[in-house]
Amino acid sequence: MTAHPGERIRDKMLYLEHLTVSFDGFKALNDLTLYVDAGELRCIIGPNGAGKTTMMDVITGKTRPQEGTAWFGRTIDLLKLSEPEIVQSGIGRKFQKPTVFEYLSVFENLELSLAGDKSFWKTLTARLTSWQRDRVDQVLEIIGLGPQRRAIAGALSHGQKQWLEIGMLLMQEPDLLLVDEPVAGMTPQETERTAELLVSLAGEHSVVVVEHDMDFVRSIARQVTVLHEGHVLAEGDMDHVQNDPRVIEVYLGE
Repeated sequence: MTAHPGERIRDKMLYLEHLTVSFDGFKALNDLTLYVDAGELRCIIGPNGAGKTTMMDVITGKTRPQEGTAWFGRTIDLLKLSEPEIVQSGIGRKFQKPTVFEYLSVFENLELSLAGDKSFWKTLTARLTSWQRDRVDQVLEIIGLGPQRRAIAGALSHGQKQWLEIGMLLMQEPDLLLVDEPVAGMTPQETERTAELLVSLAGEHSVVVVEHDMDFVRSIARQVTVLHEGHVLAEGDMDHVQNDPRVIEVYLGE
């Protein structure tokens, strides 16, 4: 029987409890327990192989754990939903490599991502309602691509493509955003703008960021979770985490 999130911990956006995922005897997750608050910006760090990607795979339904529970809020059992159902429930995931429609404009990319069950061609040929047009304009402003609204997505810089993909997720109005290594390959200016964007999204959304760039993490982090060998090694603010002897030994000292 699937356990409900514990009564002692209330009003979280995400409850991951005692998750174990094994691949051919290797435990990618090993009794992982993690909670994320509504509106929180959480950074997840850890060495390669620590379980960061597997954890996001479990949340989005790509990987099923052998043990443990995963709840989205107090009513949605993620382990009972398919990947599309998890997206519809309000979870958006951005992978490291941006996946935009290169031959369409920035505006059309956002238009295609509008929340709702629409086919590709029906969406492209349908007339937008005034509310939908306002929503696209609002997201263009959030991601800072208003001046590029008519630009072909393939002509954007690497950083701009990352922001466009974040915008495409925002069009689906997710409550939880999972963002994987957003600043890899960015210029310093793009990195700074990405930090501002992610911080601005917290509050209205819960945002979980997996990242290796410690300077970037330090610039945005309120709460940092360090994973090691599939479980939580340390958790707290950046000062607490980077002064933890265990973290220094397994990660920051590399």
